[in-house]
Amino acid sequence: MRPLSGIRILAFEQYGAGPFGTQHLADLGAEVIKIEPAGTAGDYARGLGPYFVGDNPERSAASLFFQSFNRNKKSLTLDVTTDAGREILARLVASADATADNLRGDVPDKLGITYDSLKVHNPGIVCAHCSAYGREGPRAAWPGYDYLMQAEAGYFGLCGDPDAAPTRFGLSIVDYMAGQAMALGLVSAVLSARDTGLGRDVDIDLFSTAIFNLSYLGAWALNTDYEPGRQPRSAHPSLVPCQLYKTADGWIYLMCNKAGFWPLLCDLLGRPALAADPRFSTFPDRLRNRDELTGLLDEALSENTTEFWLGVLRGKVPVAPVLSPAEALANPYLTERGLIQSLNLGKDGAFDVIASPIRAGSDGDRDQPAPDLGGHSDEILADLGYSDDEIAEFRRGNVV
Repeated sequence: MRPLSGIRILAFEQYGAGPFGTQHLADLGAEVIKIEPAGTAGDYARGLGPYFVGDNPERSAASLFFQSFNRNKKSLTLDVTTDAGREILARLVASADATADNLRGDVPDKLGITYDSLKVHNPGIVCAHCSAYGREGPRAAWPGYDYLMQAEAGYFGLCGDPDAAPTRFGLSIVDYMAGQAMALGLVSAVLSARDTGLGRDVDIDLFSTAIFNLSYLGAWALNTDYEPGRQPRSAHPSLVPCQLYKTADGWIYLMCNKAGFWPLLCDLLGRPALAADPRFSTFPDRLRNRDELTGLLDEALSENTTEFWLGVLRGKVPVAPVLSPAEALANPYLTERGLIQSLNLGKDGAFDVIASPIRAGSDGDRDQPAPDLGGHSDEILADLGYSDDEIAEFRRGNVV
């Protein structure tokens, strides 16, 4: 069976960071129930274009953006601000292992989805929160998004060429990292709760995650006079060669991050004398003479095409082509590794998504597309013990 089978998670989530994290948990077998506000369009991402499965923007699960974050989940519509909605939530919490949310820092308290609010229904419940700036402090009520975090945490100052404007990542990388951190914190707390019977709040925020992932650059900046900056050609700040180089028809990325790769690269390029050249014999030497070495490697690599050099270097020296996303996804290696999967949205047809990178075994169940809005409401309510008549009454009252 999938490793998280038997774990139930109630997800108060929207857009990217939270859903990205809980999709990992759903892929690993957890039952993730998206609780979306009744009487609304649900998760904002449901309507996010410009691309839709079957070119059908009217269907609540047709957005390809939404499908990229919500595979293998269920959807329940519920108004938790009503008395009946809170009673349903109480039953759900009693049956669950955890909640997860990526709401503004002050909202979980207002909705009553913190540990202090929910422990009366289940002392073992874990409440994982992924906010912009945390649930405490002067920024708790601030809205915040990935690109803002990249700007303030120094990422813009690391990306792009030195003479260009500060540049963000092309991906919402802080959202993804924070979502994964939330998932790790949630699972860790659930393990503890199963041992002790006591849950807790687990807090992750985008800003703290962005700062944390400065990692060794952060340690350098905190403890020395090092000033992180942008390098030409997407170069590493201290390892040489580790950057883009010109070929006869484009670019190639080389990364000699261990001493043995440098003389091997020189031999494979037909320039063995470079390995013994005192200007380039050690990492510090190559760093001091980076610009001169760049010219020499450009000259050697420009004698042939990128594809030629990939054939010579692959599997021997760390090397990669520079591809667009479409080119990267057309790589046959992805199919060989099972990194692309096809899901089916019924009458709207099949579509492809990127499969989970976590390989932890499976019970053979097929992955399911993201759910339609409220697509599992009746099933979940019936499982909680509500009758058909009670469910119908909830619908009439816009509780679900």
